[in-house]
Amino acid sequence: MDLAELIETTVTGLGYELVDVEQSNRSQLLRVFIDLLPEQAAQAAEKRSGKKKTGAMISVEDCEKVSRQLTYAFTVENIEYDRLEVSSPGLDRPLKKPADFERFAGEEVALKMRKAPGGVFGIRKNFQGIARYADGKAALEVEGQLLEIDFTLLDRARLVPRYEF
Repeated sequence: MDLAELIETTVTGLGYELVDVEQSNRSQLLRVFIDLLPEQAAQAAEKRSGKKKTGAMISVEDCEKVSRQLTYAFTVENIEYDRLEVSSPGLDRPLKKPADFERFAGEEVALKMRKAPGGVFGIRKNFQGIARYADGKAALEVEGQLLEIDFTLLDRARLVPRYEF
């Protein structure tokens, strides 16, 4: 079992979503970003506020639980590393796969393409718009036009944080 597969299996086995893994070769730092599953997020937010919402976040206890389990798994599988960090993806959560666009449809997203999509968007590579998902396809609504996301050309996509006071 390779490292990415081991991390994914462990995180999902604990009932969380694996958002991203960063690995530094030099210092053998492993950063693992986890999130609540969509149904968990809704339940936790409702429990906390008494209203139905989707804005619940990962707690320190969640990170500790995953960190502890990953440490055991790495020991059993003889994986060498210097430091392990388990964290939430933050307010500007990365969107890496079509399911992320489905989950966050209607939210504002900033994305950068490796190659300009052409067409009505010309040579632009940076976009900000509303995440859309229909017929199994992820898209971004930009200035009234739909930009279908080709994940092979996507450099990065992140939620645009909204602050409510």
